[in-house]
Amino acid sequence: MAKAVVGIIGGSGVYDLPGLVDLREERVATPWGEPSDALRFGRVGDVDCVFLPRHGRGHRLSPSGVNYRANIHALKSVGVTDLVSVSACGSFREDLPPGLFVLADQFIDRTIGRVSSFFGDGCVAHVSMARPVAPLLQTRLAAAAQAEGLAHTRGGTYLCMEGPQFSSRAESLAYKAMGCDVIGMTAMPEVKLAREAELSYAIVAMVTDYDCWRADHAAVEVAAILKVVQDNAAKAARLLARLLADFPADHEPCPIGSDRALDAALITAPAARDPALLGKLDVILRRVNEAQRAATGGACP
Repeated sequence: MAKAVVGIIGGSGVYDLPGLVDLREERVATPWGEPSDALRFGRVGDVDCVFLPRHGRGHRLSPSGVNYRANIHALKSVGVTDLVSVSACGSFREDLPPGLFVLADQFIDRTIGRVSSFFGDGCVAHVSMARPVAPLLQTRLAAAAQAEGLAHTRGGTYLCMEGPQFSSRAESLAYKAMGCDVIGMTAMPEVKLAREAELSYAIVAMVTDYDCWRADHAAVEVAAILKVVQDNAAKAARLLARLLADFPADHEPCPIGSDRALDAALITAPAARDPALLGKLDVILRRVNEAQRAATGGACP
C-alpha cells in the first residue's frame, strides 16, 4: 500500500499552513510551465504534507492566470496521493451563510479560457467526472470539521465562473435557479486535472458572501468580504491541522476509483500516440505504464 502524502492547495486568504514541522521549500519545474509558487513540504505526526498557495504568496495570480496543469503536475510529481482544495466562494442559499464551510461534491464549469486537460491530440483520454470528489477524503474533512466545532455542510454543487469580475444579478439569479449552491472562480479545471492525475480530491468551499442574488443584500465587494476571508483562513488552519493529525499513514484506495481513473480512459492506440506528448505525460501516466510493463514482461507502448 502506498504511503499517504496529503497535498493542500490554499485559496484566497490561505497562503500558508501553520503547524508543519521539518519545513522546507522547493521549486518544481513541470513540462506545463511554472506552478503558482514553491512547494512547501512538512509533516504533522507521521503524515507528510505538501502545501501550495494557488494564487502565489501575495495573491499575485488571478483565477484565470493560475497555471492549473503545472500545479497539479508538480504535486503529483512529488508523491501527493490525496489533494484538498481550499477555496473562497459565494452562496446561493440563505442556509449557507458567510463563515460556513461547504464540502461540495459536484461542479458546473462555466470557465471559458482555461486549458482543462493534460491530454489532447496524440494521446486522447476521457476520465469519468460523474463523481468528482473522493468520498473517503471528504468524510475525513467532515470528521475534522466536526471535531473542531466548525460549521460545515457536506455535499453541494459548486459553479465555477471565469471571473475575475463577480456575477451580474441576472447571472446570479440564473445560477441559483439552476440549483447551484455556491459559486467560485478556481475549482475548474483543478478538479478535472486532479482526476486525470489520479489524485483523490476534495474541496472546502469557504462561504464569504451571498453573491448578488438577494435584492436586499449589497453587491459583492472585495472590501466587504476581507474580514470573512481572514476569519475563514483561521478556521481553515484548524480544520487542516486536525485533518492531518488524524490522517492514516497509508493511502486508502478510493472506493470510486479516483486513484485509478486512467485504467479505462486512454483511447488512442499505443502505436498512434505522440512521443512528445507522452514525454510531457510521463508523471501522469507513470502508474499506468508501470502496470503495462508488468503485464507485458517489460514492454511498454
